[in-house]
Amino acid sequence: MNIYLRRGREQRVLGGHPWVFRSDIEREDGAADGLPVRVLTSAGRFLAMAVYNPRSQISLRILSRRDEPIDAAFIRGRVRRALDYRRRFADLNSCRLIFAESDGLPAVIADKFGDVIVLQILCLGMERFKGDIVDALAQELSPRGIYERNDVPVRELEGLTQQTGLLFGEVPDRVEMQENGVRFLVDVKEGQKTGFFLDQKENRAAIAPFVSGMRVLDCFTHTGSFALHAAHYGAAEVTGVDISEHACACALENARLNGVEDRVRFECANAFDFLRAHQTAKEQYDVVILDPPAFTKTRSAVEGALRGYKEINLRGMKLTRDGGFFITCSCSQHVTPDLFRGMLLEAQKDAHVQLRQIEWRTQGRDHPILLASPETQYLKCGIFQVFK
Repeated sequence: MNIYLRRGREQRVLGGHPWVFRSDIEREDGAADGLPVRVLTSAGRFLAMAVYNPRSQISLRILSRRDEPIDAAFIRGRVRRALDYRRRFADLNSCRLIFAESDGLPAVIADKFGDVIVLQILCLGMERFKGDIVDALAQELSPRGIYERNDVPVRELEGLTQQTGLLFGEVPDRVEMQENGVRFLVDVKEGQKTGFFLDQKENRAAIAPFVSGMRVLDCFTHTGSFALHAAHYGAAEVTGVDISEHACACALENARLNGVEDRVRFECANAFDFLRAHQTAKEQYDVVILDPPAFTKTRSAVEGALRGYKEINLRGMKLTRDGGFFITCSCSQHVTPDLFRGMLLEAQKDAHVQLRQIEWRTQGRDHPILLASPETQYLKCGIFQVFK
């Protein structure tokens, strides 16, 4: 089964990008929905092996640059490769085991929380290999259970239904995991995405030198990940802010789990309103942390997202005392590092402060980045000292 690309459209593939769009395809020869195909130039030269879905705008997702069978053995080999990479450096108690295209398994996400794995598959071609992926994970890691969180609307663009459920073993409603020595209860069945945001794991560890003995504000705390790390690393007082009452209740439970509830409090409030009110009150913190959700999912909304980022960052800078530390993040993929830095420069100017960069970070090593695929790099995290 072959797919021929339009003349000149092979350059993205030759450059290493893992996607081919529907508009790049010239013709097909015996290709079937969701099955592996050979990708060829218009002249018939082999380019790659991919899975095919003509219903999706991303019609071809590349699996291999070699002309080889894409079968159960191939998939098991890719899973082993992903796990071998993480065994070199990652604490497998809490880790992203498979990061989609970056691990040569397009649209496949697997996260490990304690002894439970949560699996997400977002394209038709890889859905056909779900059983092989589950078998490989079970054989390699012997988890207590594997649970699928395929309750994602983007699956419908692939002609797939949304679904959740048990795939292997047993999975309780909540799982305890550890991240950098901090304990968390993770709702793998109903929590956001796969249950917990693992991409900030290394960035949360990086705050340790800046928070000991400090008064810390953590906005958009969700279930308390940065706030509890701050307490774990010796902060004197921590305030976590989130708009979700459920998230704040979970964060407090996590604080009790770690025995730091005497130094951490959580306030259920709109972070924009909280920052505005506390700036007006001329409140000051030694450390301010901003880790908001994505403000945009599309390129068309980037301008509005940057206005939102500027507002919270400007106010966060003003709430940071002279000589204090300001830690700011963005997980919006369409807000590039250059756009994010430009926004920070504008916010710094309007806040009448000077930022001294200490670290510029991205997602952890268990979320590796393909140089040819900017879509695989989305997280920005800057650690600054503020001078007034």
